[in-house]
Amino acid sequence: MVARSNGPAEGVPGMSESLKMEMAVTGSLRGNQQQNGNGIPVLTLANDSLNIRIVGINGAIIGRRTGPYSHFFEKYPYVSGTHAQLKYAVNTGWCIVDKHSSNGTKLNQRNLQPDVDMSLNNGDVLTIANINLQVIVR
Repeated sequence: MVARSNGPAEGVPGMSESLKMEMAVTGSLRGNQQQNGNGIPVLTLANDSLNIRIVGINGAIIGRRTGPYSHFFEKYPYVSGTHAQLKYAVNTGWCIVDKHSSNGTKLNQRNLQPDVDMSLNNGDVLTIANINLQVIVR
């Protein structure tokens, strides 16, 4: 079972005007999602002010020491070595799972329980420790 969030949070620190525009466009095109070569909608996690733009990989770990995105988080001590995991399933879409991180994972300002898949939707705000990432699904 996958839990769902209550929708996007407003006023995300670090969100540029171009990112807001991209969200507005992709949000209006939700029914026409682009897909990568595997038929999976493209997931992007972004914080322009921190120069973070992650393209989701099914099963990838988000962490300071582990996973394909570690270079984005290595200088942020509040991010755990193995913090969270991205997952994709045809019936649920993209999800985030907290991996017992020290400083927590939030989705739209709500704390996630460890090892519980939470559905990611276009416009959501994912917080890894103290870093806000805008969720873009297209």
